[in-house]
Amino acid sequence: MDIQETIQSLTQELRRGTLVLSVLSQLSEPQYGYSLVSILEEKGLSIDPGTLYPLMRRLEKQELLVSSWDTNEARPRKYYQLSESGKQVYQHLRQEWASLAEGVNRLMDGGEGYGAY
Repeated sequence: MDIQETIQSLTQELRRGTLVLSVLSQLSEPQYGYSLVSILEEKGLSIDPGTLYPLMRRLEKQELLVSSWDTNEARPRKYYQLSESGKQVYQHLRQEWASLAEGVNRLMDGGEGYGAY
């Protein structure tokens, strides 16, 4: 494996770990899949619809999201929103992320070893 493949693989792994938190962060208001893709992209996180839709179905199965169909338009759309337990999980993950990010930033900014780039 060359260095570019290694970087790509590790970057994908890092991103995968942030997708749930990113998606949950945008669902305090109802969103349908394409609108969520657009919102995430506007905010700097691109996500393939083929990744997003299975993730949203899994989060709904875990009862973190609730969904409802809007059939008032030409194309019916399934809207997702955080459930009550989803709100609790999101708050916990958000706190965990802040703590992790702070620790990792301290490690990288420590001025010792390779972290001082």
